[in-house]
Amino acid sequence: MSAPHTDVEEVEAANAAFYEALEQGDFERVSSLWLTPADLGVDETYHDPADVGVVSCVHPGWPVLTGRGEVLRSYALIMANTDYIQFFLTDVHVSVTGDTALVTCTENILSGGPAPEDGEELGPLVGQLVVATNVFRRTSDGWKLWSHHASPVLTESDDADDSDDSENRERPGILDDPEDPGIEGTPS
Repeated sequence: MSAPHTDVEEVEAANAAFYEALEQGDFERVSSLWLTPADLGVDETYHDPADVGVVSCVHPGWPVLTGRGEVLRSYALIMANTDYIQFFLTDVHVSVTGDTALVTCTENILSGGPAPEDGEELGPLVGQLVVATNVFRRTSDGWKLWSHHASPVLTESDDADDSDDSENRERPGILDDPEDPGIEGTPS
């Protein structure tokens, strides 16, 4: 087993490699960074490789994706539909316990869509702020992703007070009756 500071450095490098592969649109590299059934000691002759070792991924605004096949398909779709993407990672924190590592970070994303029909340049660049949690597992080939969860960061606007009131007006009953059983957390 390696020293704790070396583990943290190795996890930081694996995390950086993941984002670099996304920026480069390198699907093979992205695939190699996710756990495989073999990494988990699962005999693929008895199990469907898509279902074992259940890796998971949540992209902002997407449902939970589980299984290596489903997760990798999502990255293939994202890369096929994104002409340009760059990640500036901030607030990176790494915690390693045994063979599991947790990375939290803020993804400051700059991306560009397809070029307009009459131009050769990228479409407009869009910035996005996302917080992410990446879980890694130590394998014989180094640290590999087990789970990625990313959520958008909502920014406050000047009219935040007005939006709170209008949001509640759009959903009648939320504040009207404190004894309403819908408040208990059950969807209506």
